[in-house]
Amino acid sequence: MKIMVVGGGGREHAIIKKLRENPAIETIYALPGNGGIAADAVCVNIGATDIDGIVRFAVENKIDYAVVAPDDPLVLGCVDALEEKGIPCFGPRSEAAIIEGSKVFSKNLMKKYGIPTAAYEVFSDAEAALAYVETAPIPTVVKADGLALGKGVIIAMTRDEARDAVISIMKDKKFGKSGNSIVIEEFLEGPEVSVLSFTDGKTVVPMISSMDHKRAGDNDTGLNTGGMGTVAPNPYYTDAVAKECMEKIFLPTVEAMNAEGRTFKGCLYFGLMITADGPKVIEYNCRFGDPETQVVLPLLESDLYTIMKATTDGTLAQTEVKFSDKHAACVIMASKGYPTAYEKGYEITIPAEITDCVFVAGAAEKDGRLLTSGGRVLGVTAIADTLQGAIDSSYKMVEQISFDNAYYRHDIGKRALAAEPEA
Repeated sequence: MKIMVVGGGGREHAIIKKLRENPAIETIYALPGNGGIAADAVCVNIGATDIDGIVRFAVENKIDYAVVAPDDPLVLGCVDALEEKGIPCFGPRSEAAIIEGSKVFSKNLMKKYGIPTAAYEVFSDAEAALAYVETAPIPTVVKADGLALGKGVIIAMTRDEARDAVISIMKDKKFGKSGNSIVIEEFLEGPEVSVLSFTDGKTVVPMISSMDHKRAGDNDTGLNTGGMGTVAPNPYYTDAVAKECMEKIFLPTVEAMNAEGRTFKGCLYFGLMITADGPKVIEYNCRFGDPETQVVLPLLESDLYTIMKATTDGTLAQTEVKFSDKHAACVIMASKGYPTAYEKGYEITIPAEITDCVFVAGAAEKDGRLLTSGGRVLGVTAIADTLQGAIDSSYKMVEQISFDNAYYRHDIGKRALAAEPEA
């Protein structure tokens, strides 16, 4: 069996490593992959948004199953195009991927179907938005409507910051066309929880919960990034919270998408805030989160390909999805300067005995050497019986890896440890 995975980051590396556990899979192609993924898959130099190139490659190479992992190709209709050629896929079609592709759509969906979320207003005129922030409750949250590499959300703690956010997104076009419309919403307080879920459009099977660390610096300081580390499970996601989320958020979202004629199949990501009024949706993603995937999939004990195929075929209710009761921690090793300017091209040294625990995000292979090529370079994941054990093991491995200009947070999992019930 030949599998194709679209994408080239740490998330895709985690997906590929897990897929390789299935002995029926003979070859995995990564489009485009990266220098580290090349150790686990055949990398093909076709970009993740080159839909025509992806389809052509899949047809010519008689791909049996495709996994479209990043948001951009999903929103652009990569699954639609592949399915039209008879290639089954994991991931939503474009009409369902809009749940991430448009913040305006997702907020209006939640409002229409009574799914708990923050109060909000939508603006497509910059002057109207600027007038609104003069009286809006502060702090407030300003979001670009479209995709923005996970960085299109600005938490404005002052009115000046709110004005600056509107200007940078709508007038300066910091995120391009994604900022033609914006959402300005209520600032919610409480612990954040990420819950990835498998769904075939009927059944929803949540994966193990996780906690992301978005800020670049220790103690949640600095700029928002794509994520500097994760732990799983998230101690704030109790059984009672999980039950409430299934009843009020997860199933109602899938049913709402069906009612809108936008049936969602694949991985639906719920970004949640556990507020004093109960769990509320901060955001939806139409795919596996990054770097949440790097702690969630290593804890999956069932076969990933079998589950993915079940989401495609509509048989998820009859498919085993089992996770380990252990803990996982992932520390992101980034290039100093990320998420703004950073230098590339530094050689990465990883001891052979820990390569199975390293997910490569931003690295290129040149003359047999692995060189830094991105902001987030590596995700180093450890599994242990306790959260503290997983954190300690992850940092121990980080200390064994070297490249010039390396930067990482030193407090991944600290908030989760503080929330753990005492033994």
